Amino acid sequence: MEQLDLQGLLAAADDICAAIQRANVGKVRNERLTLKEMLRDELVSFGIILVESGGYVKKAEAEMIRECMGQPDDDRLLNQIMNHRRVPISFTSEIPQSLKYTVLADAGRKLDSSLFKGQTSMVFYDTFKLFGQTILASREKDVSDYAMRRFTSFIERMEKFIKEYTVWYAGSQKHYRVIEPAAKDQESAEEKQAKLEELLAELDALVGLEAVKEQVHDLVNLIQVQQMRQELGMKTADISKHMVFSGNPGTGKTTVARKLAEIYHYLGVLRKGQLVEVDRSGLVRGFIGQTATRVQEVVEESLGGVLFIDEAYALNVNKSEGDFGQEAVETLLKAMEDHRDDLVVIVAGYTDLMERFLDSNPGLRSRFSNFIYFDNYTADELIAILHQNLAQREYQLSKSAERKARKLIRERVANKPDNFANARDIRNFLERAIANHATRVVGLEEARGNKDILGTIEAADIEGW
Repeated sequence: MEQLDLQGLLAAADDICAAIQRANVGKVRNERLTLKEMLRDELVSFGIILVESGGYVKKAEAEMIRECMGQPDDDRLLNQIMNHRRVPISFTSEIPQSLKYTVLADAGRKLDSSLFKGQTSMVFYDTFKLFGQTILASREKDVSDYAMRRFTSFIERMEKFIKEYTVWYAGSQKHYRVIEPAAKDQESAEEKQAKLEELLAELDALVGLEAVKEQVHDLVNLIQVQQMRQELGMKTADISKHMVFSGNPGTGKTTVARKLAEIYHYLGVLRKGQLVEVDRSGLVRGFIGQTATRVQEVVEESLGGVLFIDEAYALNVNKSEGDFGQEAVETLLKAMEDHRDDLVVIVAGYTDLMERFLDSNPGLRSRFSNFIYFDNYTADELIAILHQNLAQREYQLSKSAERKARKLIRERVANKPDNFANARDIRNFLERAIANHATRVVGLEEARGNKDILGTIEAADIEGW
C-alpha cells in the first residue's frame, strides 16, 4: 500500500468512512455520529490524552491538535478541544469504535476490494499512529514518559485487535522494507572507484545538508586512509561505522542512509549495500521471546548492508512490565557486536528524544561514535526542492505562481508551526497544487494536446498550509 502523509491518510480515511456508511457495515447508520465524525472525535480524544496535564488543554496544544486534523482555521474545533470534557479513562484502554467498523468491513469483505486493496483497517491504524507521532514530535522538548507510554499501549492495542481478525495486511507481515542497491555484475577496481565517486557526487548534489555532506566525506576519507595503511601492513584504527541521525522530519535522513549503504559497499566496507528500514513495530512483539526472534530476523536481512531504525527512541518509551522494547535494544546491541564487520546500524529520530534513547541503556551510546545532525532547510533550500520536484513531474510555475509559492514558503519557514516537516511540507504543497491544477484544466477544451496548459501551475492552483 502506498505510504501516505498525515493529511493524505485523513483524506483516505474519509473515503473509507463514506464507503462503510454506504454499505451500512455493522449498522453504522444507527450510531449517533457518522463514521467520519466518530473517527475525528476519537482522533481529537487521542490527541488530548497525549498533551493534557492537570486535566486541561492549553491553547497552543489545542491549536497543534487542530492543525494536525488539517483544520488550522476552524475556531469551532479549537473551542471544542479547549473546552472538552475530560476524556473517559476507558478511552485509554479500549479499541477505537471507528476502527471496529473497518475491521468488520475487511474481515467480512463488505467493501469493494479495490478500495485500498481491502486494507481499510490499516489506513485507520496508520492514521492514528502518524497522528499520535506528529503530536508527540511537536512537543519534543516537553513530552512526558507517561504520554509516550499512552501512545505505545494505544497503538499496540489496535495492532493486536486487527491481527485477531487476521486483517493485518500482507505487506506488514515483515514489518520492514528492504531497499536493494542497483543490480551490478562483477566490477573492476576502477569501476568501483568510479561508482564511489558518482555516489559521492549524488550526495553532494542534494539540496542543503552541507554539514551532513562534510561529515560523510570526512568518514569516507578516514576509511580510505585506514585501508591504505592496512595495505602497507601499518596499524589501523578500529572505526565504528554505526551512526545516529537526529533532526526533524523531512530533512533527508532516509535519503542519506540509502546513499551511505551504497557508499559503504563501494568502499569495501559492506559486501552487499542494501538498506533495511524498520521502526518499533517491526522489532517489538507481544510475547516473551518473540521480540528477540524478530530482531534477529531483521538483522539477518540486514547483514552485508545497513539497518536503518527510524524513530528509534520509541523502542524504550515504555519500561513497564510486559513491554519488550528493551529486549529489542539488548538483542540489537548483541547483534552489533557479533556482526561488527558485516553490519552498519543507523538509528534516527528527533534530537531530544534520541538523546533520551541513547541514555536509556549503558551500552547504547558507546556503540555509536558518529552523530550527524540534520538541520531544518532554509526557505531558499525548500524553494530549490520545490523546483526539483516540479521538474521530476514535468510541471513548471507561471511567474505569478512562482511569486506566490516563494512568499508562502518564506512565511512557512519564518513562522514554523509545531508540525513543520521541511521537504515533506513541500511535497504536500505541490501535490495540492497539482490536484487543483487538474480540477481547473480538466474541462478546458484547449487543454487537450497543449503542453503549456497541462504543465503550467498558475497562482490560482496554489494554496497555503
